[in-house]
Amino acid sequence: MAGQEKRRTPEQLAAHPPGQTRKKNQKTHGIDIPFLILVLALVCFGLIMLFSATYAYSYYKTGGADSYAYIRQQALFAVFGVVAMLGISLIPYHLYRKLMYVIFGGAFGLLVITLFMPAVNGAQRWIFFGGISFQPSEIMKFAMAVTCAWLIDFAMKKQITTKKGVINGMQTFQYGVLPFVAPVLLVAVVMMLQPHTSGTILIVSIAALMMLVGGTRLRWFMLAGGAGIGALAAFILSSEKMAYVLDRLQIWQDPFLDAQDKGFQTVQSLYAIGSGGFFGVGIGNSKQKHLFIPEPQNDFIFSIVCEELGFMGAFLVIALFALLIWRGLVISIKAKDRFGSLLAFGLTMQVGLQALLNIAVVTNTVPNTGISLPFFSYGGTSLLMLLGEMGVILNISKTADLRRT
Repeated sequence: MAGQEKRRTPEQLAAHPPGQTRKKNQKTHGIDIPFLILVLALVCFGLIMLFSATYAYSYYKTGGADSYAYIRQQALFAVFGVVAMLGISLIPYHLYRKLMYVIFGGAFGLLVITLFMPAVNGAQRWIFFGGISFQPSEIMKFAMAVTCAWLIDFAMKKQITTKKGVINGMQTFQYGVLPFVAPVLLVAVVMMLQPHTSGTILIVSIAALMMLVGGTRLRWFMLAGGAGIGALAAFILSSEKMAYVLDRLQIWQDPFLDAQDKGFQTVQSLYAIGSGGFFGVGIGNSKQKHLFIPEPQNDFIFSIVCEELGFMGAFLVIALFALLIWRGLVISIKAKDRFGSLLAFGLTMQVGLQALLNIAVVTNTVPNTGISLPFFSYGGTSLLMLLGEMGVILNISKTADLRRT
């Protein structure tokens, strides 16, 4: 009868008593808005600083024809990247678990192809195709996070009986160390052949952190780490790059020893940081970007931030990254399942480690390794991949209960 409530069975009444409303979308929520706002804030801030850092350099590189060459391309990639991020946030993240072998195999294959490409500034890091160039190492960062999340999730499902009781597979050498050796070692060898030291350090660090969080015992972790460091040292010592590495270390200790050549970039960066003071010289008023800092749009854009916006501007950049990492870790902790939690953790740590390493290089805290600042440095592949990865985290956040955080 119209308007009359349908009679329900005893089972239905027990499951949903009278007066109790059924919750819709109980297992999923919307994307995490605070995380999205932080990503968009970093993208916008990065575009502003990239334009400020590059208009003079772009004018010079184009022979006075175009001051907007770098910012125009980066802004276009940013628009496509944000659209891609929102689109990827609709794709269930469990798809990456199913495609793990394809993702890692494809990324590794692209890395190998770079060894047959022309060298740029003595490095074979790019693939050139149809007037387009990109770095496969950016794809491998994502692939390594997916691979490690899959391996850890698989290992933790293994229940091993020992004399002391039942433990999960990550606490054993068989599952907690051995499966990671091949992918990490293969990637490290190929990337050192390019060579791409900073990328190697970043990708190996992502894998190591995920293993540590996943439950790899410290004794296995230290053994594997020691073996990896030993293999890397042997590779460097047996190659022609030993003198290059020693020069980098010497210049790092005192860049003013060769301030006009090998230490030039670091010295100019330190001048820019020191000139900024507390509030900076004002946005657009940097002097070091006028052909003093080589390629200010890339690795050393943070020094332009420090010069133009001073300590407060540098603090704001670091604070935005810190908040993004915090929110990413919250999403990781609240994720619906272990794979999603580990994947969110790995992608969040990628951004955090890369930002930390770049700022350390710019301030001469660590030797110059040539690594970009996420969301700020020029590079279409990097920005697209980065925003795509943020889309993955946003999708994971849809299944996490973040209402009280």
